[in-house]
Amino acid sequence: MLSQTLNKALNAQIAYENYSAFIYKAMQAYFEAEDLAGMANWMNLQYQEELSHAEKIFRFVCDAGGRVEILGMDTPTNEYTSPLQVFESALKHEQKVTQRINELMEQAQDEKNHAAQIFLQWFVTEQVEEEASVGEIISKLKRIKDDGRGLMMVDQELAKRTAPSAEA
Repeated sequence: MLSQTLNKALNAQIAYENYSAFIYKAMQAYFEAEDLAGMANWMNLQYQEELSHAEKIFRFVCDAGGRVEILGMDTPTNEYTSPLQVFESALKHEQKVTQRINELMEQAQDEKNHAAQIFLQWFVTEQVEEEASVGEIISKLKRIKDDGRGLMMVDQELAKRTAPSAEA
């Protein structure tokens, strides 16, 4: 059973995961307009992943006897100046997600809600991976600076990303 406080916080996180998805969709749109199909692919897969995170929390709230409330969200930024700026924005956003997940975990710990703690542990681990993945791309983009050939190599690399298997 979820407390009202934890239920409300999880509902807010569902909305934030959906917002995250739309941030990544806006980033995909930027890359599509810039003819960077690999980066667009990477962002589209992030979009799908964030939607799956929202659904995972949705299912947990329902299964734990809580009530899901669908909340509104802000409009994401649609203007960027460079691929580096896009990925730096993505990293800042992922750091905010990490903070929010950590706060949810602290709430679950304070309430001694072991089921919620176990559930949220997956997200804690996922956020380490998310930040590392984006950070690696940022490092590459900084290294290549304004080299168009380097940008195309990174774009080609990101085009190879595929959706995780259903078992993941």
